[in-house]
Amino acid sequence: MKAPLRIAILEADTPPDDIVARYGRYGKVFRTLLETAADELGEAGFSRDSLELSAYDVVTEQKYPELENIDAVLISGSKHNSFDNDPWILKLVEFTEKLLKQDRVRVIGVCFGHQIIGRAAGAKVGRSEGGWEVSVLPVELTQKGKEIFQQDTISIHQMHRDAVFDYPEGVEALGGSPRCLVQGMYKKGKMISVQGHPEFNEGIVSYLVTVRNKQGIFNTEEAKEALDRVGNPHDGVAIAKAFLRFLLED
Repeated sequence: MKAPLRIAILEADTPPDDIVARYGRYGKVFRTLLETAADELGEAGFSRDSLELSAYDVVTEQKYPELENIDAVLISGSKHNSFDNDPWILKLVEFTEKLLKQDRVRVIGVCFGHQIIGRAAGAKVGRSEGGWEVSVLPVELTQKGKEIFQQDTISIHQMHRDAVFDYPEGVEALGGSPRCLVQGMYKKGKMISVQGHPEFNEGIVSYLVTVRNKQGIFNTEEAKEALDRVGNPHDGVAIAKAFLRFLLED
């Protein structure tokens, strides 16, 4: 695939108002990440100007791109459950199934998006017995994961208690963690996904943890532990660079 890369970002959620005011909706958050990754990719003649990014609200507006107008789809994270059967979720699963059955437009999944890809490909998704993973945590990479991310391990922001439980047929494992064995999936020329949030940063995660502590989703001890790690180095840009290399590979 050659530049310009036309990437449609499917917004499967809208962040809280305070996050939107500071960082924008998920389309803008991913734009910031992908443009930084493009500038740092080190490919001759490739930079943020080589990206054509668009965003679609698939929850309220339920709008989708025409496949002939794009080269890739990125499915965002969400507070919703990937295993639910709300009409908009079923529509998203159906669209993802359509993407996986064709051979040109490639698919990237992040957190909820990772789970939607798993579900569309026939894997079991649901609530993990391992519980929540929150804030910056390490992921142990497989040999394929080390090849894809071009490093021996990654650290990534997490914000999930749902998971993909097995690998769809023909999909390669990229890594795992003690609480979530399926942290990344890859199929050459088709899809790549991660369970974590490469697009998140310290400000976003600090806000979410604090709010969810007040809501009783995280107890005070869980919130403190997460906030103690929230400023740790994480590999969001390195993961986004892997996404771009995936799109550029033959």
